[in-house]
Amino acid sequence: MKNPDYSDPKAKHELDFLSQYQKKGYTNNFRVEDHTLIASGEDTNYKPEEVFIVAEHRYEGMSDPSDQSILYVITTENDKKGTILNAYGPSADLDIHEFINAIPEKNKSHDDSILNIE
Repeated sequence: MKNPDYSDPKAKHELDFLSQYQKKGYTNNFRVEDHTLIASGEDTNYKPEEVFIVAEHRYEGMSDPSDQSILYVITTENDKKGTILNAYGPSADLDIHEFINAIPEKNKSHDDSILNIE
C-alpha cells in the first residue's frame, strides 16, 4: 500500500478530484441501499466483501470547517469503477458509513490515489 495521503491542501472542493478520477475511468456514481452498493442506473448489488476502496479524500469547507465530506474511490470485483461521496461527522449518511466500515480491511488501499501515483 502506498502512503495514504487523504487530502490535498490545494484542493478546494471534492469536484477538483472527481474529474481527475473520471479521466482514469472511475465514471460510475455509487449509492448504498439495503446494505449493498449499487452503481447508478444499474441493478447489480455489491456486498462489502465485493468492493475495494482504492483511494479516499477528506475535505473541509473553506468558509465553514464543519462542512466536511469524504470521497471514496471504488472498484468492484467485476471491475466497475466509480466514486461515492459522504459527509463525515454529525451529518454523515449512516448507511454509507456502515457500508464502508463493513468493507474488509484487506480490500482497502490507497494504491490508485491521485496523490500517491509516482
